[in-house]
Amino acid sequence: MESVGAPEPARAQCPGCGGTEARTVQETRADPASLRDGLSDRLASEPGVASRGDSWLHFVEGALMTGVGAGLAYSGVQGDKPLYTIGGSLLAVLLLVGTVAVIRGEARERRVVAAGRARAEELSRSASYCPGCASVFYADSTPWPGVLTPDQYQKYVWTEAGYGTRLDARAKDVALPDGIPVRQGGAPDHA
Repeated sequence: MESVGAPEPARAQCPGCGGTEARTVQETRADPASLRDGLSDRLASEPGVASRGDSWLHFVEGALMTGVGAGLAYSGVQGDKPLYTIGGSLLAVLLLVGTVAVIRGEARERRVVAAGRARAEELSRSASYCPGCASVFYADSTPWPGVLTPDQYQKYVWTEAGYGTRLDARAKDVALPDGIPVRQGGAPDHA
C-alpha cells in the first residue's frame, strides 16, 4: 500500500542564480554547517544579549569582588593601616559601581532587542538563503526584489528593527543596494 502524504512545498527560485536549493533563513541558521562557518551569526535577525540569568551571575560576581574590597578595608581598620582602609574602600566602591553599570547595560540591551523583535522576525520569516550564490532574497519580492549578501541582509534587518548601532564593523561598512526601502531609524534604538 502506497502512502499518500502532503505534497512538498515548492522551493523558492533564487533571482540571482536561478537555483532552487534555497532554504529559509531560519533553516539555514539551524544547520550545523552554518554554525561552524559563521553564516548563522551573519544571518541572525537580532543581536545576542545577556540573559537575566547571566545578569544575576554578574551581580553575584560583582558582589563577591566588592566583598573582597570591603574585607581589605576592614582589615586596614583593624590593623591600623590607612592605605588598606582607603584602597579597600575605593576598590569596593568602584567594583559596586561597575557591577551596577554592567547589569543596567544588559537590561537596556534586552529592552532594545525586545522592542525591535517583531519587526526583525517579520523581515526574517519570509527571507530565503541560496547556497548556490551565497545570497539572501525574498521569494515574493517584498520588501526587496533582488538578492543581498548575508552582511547586507543583516544590515537591512537590524537597521529596520532598530539595532543598527549594534552592527559589527564589517556589517556597518557594507553598502545596501540603491532603492532598498530602509526606514530611517526603524524601531527605537534606545530604551
